[in-house]
Amino acid sequence: MQILKPNQMSQKSLIHELPGIVEQGKREVQKILERVSSTTRISLQTNEIVLPNKDEAGVFRGRLTNTESAGEWKNRLIYGDNLLVMQALLSGDPATGLPPMRGMVDLIYIDPPFDSKADYRTKITLPNISLEQSPAVIKQFAYSDKWKDGTTSYLEMLYPRLALMRELLSEQGSIYVHIDWHVGAYVKVLLDEIFGKVNFRNEIIWQRDAVGKGAKKSSSQWSRELETIFFYTKTNNLTFNQQFKQNAELTHTQLKEFRYTDSDDRIFKIVTLGDYSEKSIEEMRNLNLIHKTSTGQEYKKYYFDEFKLAIGSLWNDIPNISHGKNPEVLNYKTQKPEALLTRIIKASSNENSIVMDLFGGSGTTAAVAEKLGRRWITADNGKPAVMVMRKRFIDQNAKPFLYQSIGNYLKEQFESSEFQRVGDLAQVVLGLYGATPFDDNKNLGYIKDSRTLVIADSPNVLTGQTMVRRASEMKKSFKGGKWNRVVLLGWNFAFDISEAVQKFNDVEALVIPPDLLDKLGSKKGFMELAGKVVFNSLPYLTIKPVEVSKFNDEDELTISLDKYVLLSPDHIPLDEKDKAHLSKLIAHDPLALIEFWSIDPDYDNRIFRSKWQDYRENTLNNNDSLHCIYTAKLRVPRKSGRVVAIRAVDVFGFESMVIERITD
Repeated sequence: MQILKPNQMSQKSLIHELPGIVEQGKREVQKILERVSSTTRISLQTNEIVLPNKDEAGVFRGRLTNTESAGEWKNRLIYGDNLLVMQALLSGDPATGLPPMRGMVDLIYIDPPFDSKADYRTKITLPNISLEQSPAVIKQFAYSDKWKDGTTSYLEMLYPRLALMRELLSEQGSIYVHIDWHVGAYVKVLLDEIFGKVNFRNEIIWQRDAVGKGAKKSSSQWSRELETIFFYTKTNNLTFNQQFKQNAELTHTQLKEFRYTDSDDRIFKIVTLGDYSEKSIEEMRNLNLIHKTSTGQEYKKYYFDEFKLAIGSLWNDIPNISHGKNPEVLNYKTQKPEALLTRIIKASSNENSIVMDLFGGSGTTAAVAEKLGRRWITADNGKPAVMVMRKRFIDQNAKPFLYQSIGNYLKEQFESSEFQRVGDLAQVVLGLYGATPFDDNKNLGYIKDSRTLVIADSPNVLTGQTMVRRASEMKKSFKGGKWNRVVLLGWNFAFDISEAVQKFNDVEALVIPPDLLDKLGSKKGFMELAGKVVFNSLPYLTIKPVEVSKFNDEDELTISLDKYVLLSPDHIPLDEKDKAHLSKLIAHDPLALIEFWSIDPDYDNRIFRSKWQDYRENTLNNNDSLHCIYTAKLRVPRKSGRVVAIRAVDVFGFESMVIERITD
């Protein structure tokens, strides 16, 4: 008999924790649904309307091929915490004509973290200063699969999200939850609670590898090559299109069954007649579908050239993504093969159905939905994922789609910290900057000698033009005004921040180091970091003056990048070796850090329409996968008072925007 140690006896098992997780989740969902109907509902911010027109051969001449149709549904790529994304979708998006989405989604597939207790990173390949050296590979944090209280915290995260997904599903809707052995059994319990055991359809077993991962002769366990996909529906009135294997996909054993040949040389196999009625058997005789043996026994024929085998719940015919020369590979750690999503989307949706993936990752769900003529919404709270997805959709020449944002990737980090309120964290940030917090306003502080007002923004929002305008107004009015400077400290910035800082040039916007929450750990971490934290200015892009050449009724715009200034590599979470390489690149080839840039040749000062794009992996124009091109030529209809906007995103996800007004 095993004797439990005292600390083991005091720990509750997950079986005991589950009722509390469910009750807490229900309370959270109830509050969210009440908020959705209130005046304080969360909304989406449209960063871009993306009209995929990838640069080819360095010159894009003629009218841009991908254009925008008014009133047309637009697919959505959303950056932000999916709990907030779902709240916004349930509320609707009047600015872009999206109605409240409750009961409108036909299929949801999610591939959430597996509670693997690991951090996942994406690889960034950068050029070396010396042409003789191979490109350098640095690793960027993508997302964490570590949870404050282990599996309990993981399930607490998942419950309200699954419950809101049910709210979004149509009456014919289905959800597929992709998971593995770490927490599969516990997630199944949550799904039974939320969707009802009666609506559980299948436990699909995906054999992702022919040989188990890490299988060794001396292993102490069976190899792990299986993952589970739980298939639930909202009601019994589901959409389901049975999928079949064609004869070319049959296994060697299945093929061996086709050992009979008709007089016309058609190959067939035979099966017993079972409980067919005599009338049905007679009809099959008339159609030459009955085979009679020498003993007089009758069987039904299945011809090889017509044979289709219904696919069951064991999927061992779809291999995992191989990282050799597979054209699908995007170097995103948890990328899933398109064949897997093709099967799911074909089975549980129809053309023009709305398909959703709220843990978007590399974007496979949306990419396949696009190819199959479905509408789609995908979201992720990691910038690496969003960058991968945006390039992927442009690469496949997708229909115009919206790139939107809400919340940011620091929200989960903040909620996992010891700071119970945003105001408590703001006071620590102000102190680290050297400001004294005001007693009556926790996110504001001052530096007395220099008459500097300091504002610490929340990690739960994107700092953008609205906040910059407010900071400018506070400089003139807060506590009588007369401030010499106002400093705005932000965790993560909206796409319009560069324009905002230019417009309100009395505001100095500084970046809070993105790994500060990790370094703080707790409020006590403040003492160890005092005097050691550096707040950097925003990265920014400059361009050369736009050249305009006139051709009949068109203008040819020549737009060239000039300089890119990135914050110090010391304040990007990288290994020391990677920081050293990055420092050299910043000094010698800073434009090499541009991952993606795009142009709106007719910016309306409201929404950026990405009408031309280039990115590092595009080799159709310069055969160089490590650099964008730095000059673009666009032919556009002639227009007076044109405003040209350029947006750039660097390899770490920092965004910059430049606006140039062209005078006639």
